Amino acid sequence: MTVRIEAAACFLRQVANGWKKGHGRIFADLVSISMRVSLKDLEEAFEFVSAGGEHQAYLCKQSGKLYFHSELCDDLDILPDDIDDTDKFLPIPDKKELDLGKPLALAFTRECLPGDFDDVRQFFSRRGAYARFKALLDQRGALADWYAFEAKAGERALREWCAVNSIEVSDT
Repeated sequence: MTVRIEAAACFLRQVANGWKKGHGRIFADLVSISMRVSLKDLEEAFEFVSAGGEHQAYLCKQSGKLYFHSELCDDLDILPDDIDDTDKFLPIPDKKELDLGKPLALAFTRECLPGDFDDVRQFFSRRGAYARFKALLDQRGALADWYAFEAKAGERALREWCAVNSIEVSDT
């Protein structure tokens, strides 16, 4: 976890505004905390969570440690008792929460296979959409392009999610 201290400017602002006793949380404006998490580890947690509703992963805001939990197996991490405390832990989002499901498939089709857009839109109006979508991509020789597009969009969305949550991402 890295700590950035922005004390000088903040202290001068407080002095200029006439610091009053009893303001509470004296250091809240003086220190901004952001944790550093490996992009690779975060992507692993993201893929785990996106594999199904019975999988969850959480990021400890203090340590940057990732916790994995699944209803399907018992041999993953033992979750802390206060895992639901949103001041301490962030649940890792899945693909749907980051709009990386149907909207992404449609964006890819619009960009790379515009002649198939209406068919793909129809695929996503009923069950089994991804199987039909991937079969079409395979027929068109675009499956590798889709996986690259999806990975790039996933990384971009995760980086944005990290920025919103004051998480520094390391590329190691």
